[in-house]
Amino acid sequence: MVIDHYHGMISETATVTSKSMVNIPAKIRKKYSIKEGTKIVFIENEEGRLEMIPVPPLSELFGADREHKDALLADVRELEKEHRSEALLDKKKLGH
Repeated sequence: MVIDHYHGMISETATVTSKSMVNIPAKIRKKYSIKEGTKIVFIENEEGRLEMIPVPPLSELFGADREHKDALLADVRELEKEHRSEALLDKKKLGH
């Protein structure tokens, strides 16, 4: 374990295996609730550093958008209205 005193963060080191696999250190897995089957997204940030971000399962996201429900429903209705209008225009263009 390496402690980066400048940023106050703890970092761990892992080795890539011959099959391109990496074991995530236990402290990191525990801190970020990474379990078997957890999806991980790898992103290169603006500084060229690689970030590893665990993706929560959909079951944990259930209800996360409730506070925006009315706005989401209004947007969906607007999209449906636009879709119907475009479908009518396409029908008229085709002569139906």
